[in-house]
Amino acid sequence: MRKIFEETTINNLTLRNRLVRSATWEGMCEPDGRPTPKLADCYRDLARGGVGLIISGYAYVSGEGRQLPCTLAADSDKFSGDLKMITEAVHAEVGKICVQLVHVGGQTKEKDIGRTPLAPSAVMTDQFPQVPVEMSFAEIQRIIKAFGEAAGRARQCGFDAVQLHGAHGYLINQFLSPLTNQRTDEYGGGIDNRCRFMIEVYWKVREVVGKDYPVMIKLNGTDHLEGGLELEDAVYAAELLDQEGIDAIEISGGTPASGDKAPIRNKIASPDLEAYNLPLCRKIKAAVSCPVMVVGGFRSFAIAERTIQNDADYVSMARPFIREPDLAKRWRAGNRSAATCISCSACFMPGIKEGGIYCVVEKKQREKANS
Repeated sequence: MRKIFEETTINNLTLRNRLVRSATWEGMCEPDGRPTPKLADCYRDLARGGVGLIISGYAYVSGEGRQLPCTLAADSDKFSGDLKMITEAVHAEVGKICVQLVHVGGQTKEKDIGRTPLAPSAVMTDQFPQVPVEMSFAEIQRIIKAFGEAAGRARQCGFDAVQLHGAHGYLINQFLSPLTNQRTDEYGGGIDNRCRFMIEVYWKVREVVGKDYPVMIKLNGTDHLEGGLELEDAVYAAELLDQEGIDAIEISGGTPASGDKAPIRNKIASPDLEAYNLPLCRKIKAAVSCPVMVVGGFRSFAIAERTIQNDADYVSMARPFIREPDLAKRWRAGNRSAATCISCSACFMPGIKEGGIYCVVEKKQREKANS
């Protein structure tokens, strides 16, 4: 029986437990994407806190593929020294870190990237701020190459793995979704063709980093959106990735347009509201042989433990680790009370206004205690 606090291996990457810090935007880079010492300290704290694997906030592989301000850049070698600063900070605390690679496709704005956004098709949907430009064959090939180059850069800079962002309405997900992919060429139509971009990105990344380096993906089990990616097609995509040699799949769901069709992420005030992506995870886990991670509202040790035992190989969390970077260490030491995160999502506002996310509730409580 799988246990949370046991050592595991994903393609030569040894992890000290089955808890994963799922990717979240930190807003701790310079406007040009250069990582800062503040970001290195954030990851150092997570490594010191005992989590098995840290997945970085998404790093864009090409300039037009960025979205939020002060996002990590992985599109050139000019920040290699700063990226090494991050990996060295984590490794000094005996931690492991995976960089998440993204192109946001149509989920960005012309005013932020200096050009009309790119997407599989020039369609207007609720998840796009404006009508994007349909990608040409040459642009598809350029971006596939950019993913490979970014992955090679990550390995050279000491990251222990890479994760492709294939969820939450970003470019890989846009190709998978029949709502945002209305192409009539080899990249559109049936699910086989809609998977082509994802698989070719994976092939290029694998070609660059080699067979002995972990390559993972974050995948929507469903978009929770009428006309979007459904579970049946997500299972097919996962099976295809598994056959091609993906090292792990992290299951999530939803896009910015999902609205009340998606599970409620805020106000997870009781255990019955936790683990809301488990139904998706179970279907995909049953269809693949590679390790499966699941994210989505985990707060209680008991639910995380039960999930590890019965449904997934790893449990991922994001917001709980913003408030408690040492949550894994606390649970391992025997204090198994639930994560103190109240799921308010206020942690992201300081990322925009103050140069980095933090738990607003925790800060207020500390200030009150010290006043």
